Amino acid sequence: MTDPAWIDAALAAARPRVLGALLRYFRDLDAAEEAYQEACLRALSRWPRTGPPRDTAAWLILVGRNAGLDEVRRRRRQEPLPEEDAISERGDAEAAMAERLDEAHYRDDILRLLFVCCHPDLPATQQIALALRVVSGLPVARIARAFLVGESAMEQRITRAKARVQRGAVPFGAPGPAERAERLAAVAAMIYLVFNEGYSAGADTRGARAPLCDEAIRLARLLLRLFPAEPEILGLAALMLLQNARTPARFDAAGALVLLEAQDRGLWDARAIGEGLALLDKALRHRRPGPYQVQAAVAALHARAARPAETDWAQIDRLYATLEQMQPSPVVTLNRAVAVSKVHGPATALAMIEPLAPRLSGYFHFFGVRGALLVQLGRSEEARTAFDRAIALAGTAAEAAHIRLHLDRLAADAAS
Repeated sequence: MTDPAWIDAALAAARPRVLGALLRYFRDLDAAEEAYQEACLRALSRWPRTGPPRDTAAWLILVGRNAGLDEVRRRRRQEPLPEEDAISERGDAEAAMAERLDEAHYRDDILRLLFVCCHPDLPATQQIALALRVVSGLPVARIARAFLVGESAMEQRITRAKARVQRGAVPFGAPGPAERAERLAAVAAMIYLVFNEGYSAGADTRGARAPLCDEAIRLARLLLRLFPAEPEILGLAALMLLQNARTPARFDAAGALVLLEAQDRGLWDARAIGEGLALLDKALRHRRPGPYQVQAAVAALHARAARPAETDWAQIDRLYATLEQMQPSPVVTLNRAVAVSKVHGPATALAMIEPLAPRLSGYFHFFGVRGALLVQLGRSEEARTAFDRAIALAGTAAEAAHIRLHLDRLAADAAS
């Protein structure tokens, strides 16, 4: 039980809990990270000889706190120590902590840590990078590869994010119910951004960015342990599991994108689908619907269809109509139009998306959907124009290659 692999896993699992508590003690992200790293080094040195403690997180918090205080003493050797209240709000907590960490503090600590990473002053890219570095503990080099930037550039991005958080005067007290709800929504949005960064990767960058999907699901499970009865967190976890289950079928052997209807459903991850459906059913029993639950319900209808022809497009249309009311967005309407085309035909769907053109003039998927609808209506020249625009806006090589297939078919039809 004390082999290096087990110790590494134990340290990674304890990281959010330990770092959250140390952040509460020191009120400084860098100081908390340094104290956590020192605790990990001592664990790696001691646990192989003495065995792991009964509560690894409590041990790491205690050792990290003491290491942090030692560092304060070293830096201020010529100055009197600050009052305990300046660096800790818990007083003499060692005995209670060694026995068992208070679960209320545990939840607030991790929520605080997650909220620091999705501070409203930070742009989305910095929120994601900071969460992956601080909460997940991913190396900077790995985060840089996922974002297709240099390691030094990512290091600077994370450093700037930390500095902005420090200047933002993040509150360190336990959040009240209203503030906690706001924090939870922000944290959920940040986690879904992490997932989308990985899910939207093309085949050429999938190796580096796919782990972001797994990390987002891990963070969602962490939130579920804190809020097991929160329906939107259940819905978020279900949505990501159901979407990620399709990953093995999303690209063919040559790296070309495979649309949902053409995917080999036998390649979908049945275990992830089962877990996602169970979480969604649990969320819906609360009868407090939210956007993540609605999106998960759409994904569930796709997952439950053994063949594309069995997909309940009418129900998907109704779900997207509900989502339009909850979160009005041209992208939601565009997604709904795909379902409408299946139920009411391409002409109705095209009429639905035409008013979206000004707001989606830079959106790849708008022109891809518009081109496909125009093809179905036999308006080949207009379809070719839409597909040309889609290629210009493609974010990955796989997206561009997929649109070129449509253009090739139009050219072949014109020739014949």
